[in-house]
Amino acid sequence: MLKIAYHPIFTHPLPKGHRFPMEKYDLLPKQLLHEGTCADENFFQPELPIDEHILKAHDANYFRELTSLSIEPRDVRKIGFPLSNELVERELLIADGTMKACDYALENKIAMNIAGGTHHAFSNRGEAFCLLNDQAIATRYLQNIKGLKKVLIVDLDVHQGNGTAEIFREDSSVFTFSMHGKNNYPFRKEFSDLDIELKDQTGDAEYLHILKETLPRLIEEQQPDFIFYLSGVDILFSDKLGKLGCTIAGCKERDRFVLQTFHDLKIPVQVSMGGGYSPDIKTILEAHSNTYRLAQEIFF
Repeated sequence: MLKIAYHPIFTHPLPKGHRFPMEKYDLLPKQLLHEGTCADENFFQPELPIDEHILKAHDANYFRELTSLSIEPRDVRKIGFPLSNELVERELLIADGTMKACDYALENKIAMNIAGGTHHAFSNRGEAFCLLNDQAIATRYLQNIKGLKKVLIVDLDVHQGNGTAEIFREDSSVFTFSMHGKNNYPFRKEFSDLDIELKDQTGDAEYLHILKETLPRLIEEQQPDFIFYLSGVDILFSDKLGKLGCTIAGCKERDRFVLQTFHDLKIPVQVSMGGGYSPDIKTILEAHSNTYRLAQEIFF
């Protein structure tokens, strides 16, 4: 059975007019239930994790400042959300959801998180709506608790996974792959193990050609025990923060190819949603829902 991390706290209240589409975390599970893609038993509710798991990926001083709400105002502005205890709790629950999803993925070959993909969180700071790096935390969980040796992170959000790249910069046991817009945030990129930068308005055909040429070869070379997939839907031409030219059909084909590849190779995968900023929330929901529909179709 497909297991999906979800908690009501994922839908965090924001100031009126904020550009982050927080309502998608409430609407997405409702859509999946309404259309019959998922049932109640597909969802599980994460809990607060122990600090030890967080501190395997994040600096102790940063985590202490975060949980005590003592981060400098200029650094809070870089995060982009008003800092509060509830926001920190939300981030901790997202991280736990991704860790628990790893357990389910080891059983069922795939598991997902309605939220997550917080790849702009560095070891010692947050940025761009990301406070704690859920897939980095879960990577350390798999290595330290489950004994896995080699992890591959496939980041197809339109923005480079700069925090993830920094966290694993000196770690050969984790291979970071980011395929993203060249002329987009972050404007000062980090170095992933493999970065593919796409020009503005890259459309479906070119995007899919590059991905299909790259991903199978990369998996063959790295031979990972586990894969994290960040399935951002901000590659769409309609995305306010994207700059690429992909359609919903192209985004769906991306997810079909990626998930089918993981399934055929029998490598367990955890999927976090990442970004999506199209002006019409229905567009965001349709693109994200396709990822879940395909997970059910391909794996179950």
